[in-house]
Amino acid sequence: MAFARINGVLLHYRLAGPSDAPALVFANSLGTDLRIWDAVTAQLADCYRVVGYDKRGHGLSDAPAGDYSLGDHVADLTGLLDHLGIGDVAICGVSIGGLIAQGVALLQPERIRRLILCDTASKFGDAALWNNRIAAIAQGGMGAIADSVMERWFSPDFMAQQPDALAGWRNLFLRSDAAGYAATCATLRDADLTAQVSRIACPTLVIAGSADKSTPVEQVRSLATAIPGARFEIIAGAGHIPSIEQPDVVSGLIADFLKEPAHG
Repeated sequence: MAFARINGVLLHYRLAGPSDAPALVFANSLGTDLRIWDAVTAQLADCYRVVGYDKRGHGLSDAPAGDYSLGDHVADLTGLLDHLGIGDVAICGVSIGGLIAQGVALLQPERIRRLILCDTASKFGDAALWNNRIAAIAQGGMGAIADSVMERWFSPDFMAQQPDALAGWRNLFLRSDAAGYAATCATLRDADLTAQVSRIACPTLVIAGSADKSTPVEQVRSLATAIPGARFEIIAGAGHIPSIEQPDVVSGLIADFLKEPAHG
């Protein structure tokens, strides 16, 4: 395990792959940690310097008090890359991780070679949705929303056919820091990049799971449409976190995209 204190916050991170290979960063969804990318990392680490990390409020990273802004998350990631001496990167983010990736691409466009945005959007829901979720956690803890979150994370087929895996991911969710989770819900409540994503200039791949109930296909497609030249792909049968359900497909899409001539 490796840790770095960035902007006063202890971040947990992990490196894999050759130190001189092009850097590829993975950013996680709400209520998860870097392990959601393990199966994908295993397939890409031969060719890339893979960086996984737990954003603030998640995994083994600190959960400072107070609401987190998108700017906080973006500064954490760019600060971690500076700490690691990594310049230009490709970033792959899912859900809020994709929102963070968009934020980095807008703040430091010269740094981003490629962008892979999975099951994400430029804005997530409205204030009432997130305030209600924050209130539910305050009243009943992570268990109060666990079942509904699993239904939004995973496809019906995954839930029916892999009950043990489902139970394991539910355990991960239940053991998440409730305060850190709620503070990150505030990020999603307050962030809106809708008017800015058209400025993203790097080559971008946008991926949607066809069975995603959290960011439905058409919402993800609208993000791809808003980013000039973005490619849009649908993974049939996948839910909100396709790196868990279909890592081989995700790895293949990323590998092919990163090998195109414009990369690097």
